[in-house]
Amino acid sequence: MSFVGQFDRLPTDALWSRSRDASAAEVSAALDRRDPGLADLASLLSPTAAGQLEPLAMRAHQLTQQRFGKVIRLFAPLYLSNECVNNCQYCGFSRDNPILRVTLSVDEVVREAEALAGQGFRNILLVAGEHPRFVSNGYLADCIAALRDAVPSISLEVGPMETDEYRPLAQAGAEGLVAYQETYDRDVYANMHTSGPKRNFNWRLETPERAHAAGFRRLGIGTLFGLSDWRRETLCLAAHAQYLLRHCWKSQLTLSLPRLRPCAGEFEPLTGFSDRALVQAICALRLLLPDVGIVLSTRESANLRDRLIPLGVTMMSAGSHTEPGGYTGAGQDNLHYTDRGQIVELAGNASEWAATGQFDIADEREPSTVAATLTHLGYEPVWKDWDAAILTN
Repeated sequence: MSFVGQFDRLPTDALWSRSRDASAAEVSAALDRRDPGLADLASLLSPTAAGQLEPLAMRAHQLTQQRFGKVIRLFAPLYLSNECVNNCQYCGFSRDNPILRVTLSVDEVVREAEALAGQGFRNILLVAGEHPRFVSNGYLADCIAALRDAVPSISLEVGPMETDEYRPLAQAGAEGLVAYQETYDRDVYANMHTSGPKRNFNWRLETPERAHAAGFRRLGIGTLFGLSDWRRETLCLAAHAQYLLRHCWKSQLTLSLPRLRPCAGEFEPLTGFSDRALVQAICALRLLLPDVGIVLSTRESANLRDRLIPLGVTMMSAGSHTEPGGYTGAGQDNLHYTDRGQIVELAGNASEWAATGQFDIADEREPSTVAATLTHLGYEPVWKDWDAAILTN
């Protein structure tokens, strides 16, 4: 049975109710439990548990140091294309948004990667909107092949594919696949995704399983906070993680908890998710999933990111750009403007413009500054933790 079948059988309403109404005794028991379950996670997400955030944070800190040590893995996103056939109300790349778009050539992707390598990165996440015409399997394989000698760790965040479509990308040298469900609420999901292949909730939900079968050794999942109730989303994300740990055990797993940021289209969050709630969710997830990595992106402010480091985070992006060509200015010669999916010719000097980003960055510090801050806080910034040569012996 895939996770889709298990997901539909989850006692989601009962768990969600407990996450809102847990008693002090239930919270205390969850904090003391050596092997907590989803019901304990629900208790730790409750308003009652928010009053015990300090002991929860201490447990999360202890577990993270025991399992991961005082290291933070650093990575950077490299956007290949902001072309997209999907209409997603919350996304700057949404098909009908009138924005400047471009797909980088393989040579331009190499230039972007070289710029990131010059800043120290050896772990790069290739990101693209979902558009088979511009971002084909062959194009992705060519990008991976061009980068793999200089970039030891390459991951992908692209449109979902069949297992047989993923397999040549893993064989080309990509080791990781990131696929956020965005929201685990089926009704909200349907309202947010009004056209395009992304409308298929179940197809997206099964993506990590197909990626595991194709040979990716790292899997990343997440939910976009601001679309549905944060407690319900965290519970569903945790259930998904538990399933993948059991059934996709050959792959390492990471979780992301991104919050909505301003973007083209000016979508406003539908629900709240405060800084304090983010802290509570990260700490509660660490107690339930002590061996799972937790990713913190530049969507969050520098001050908040620094304060979250000891509480369960194991991986961070730094110096990020969310537009294709953001690190070198690559792609300017091929910029075009689209309105409701139709290309409109540009007037004027395109060299003065840049492609539109997916969302606004909150932490704009240079990677070297982020690394220095980690060192100051007593953590080791890790730029490289993998090399394909490991598999050749």
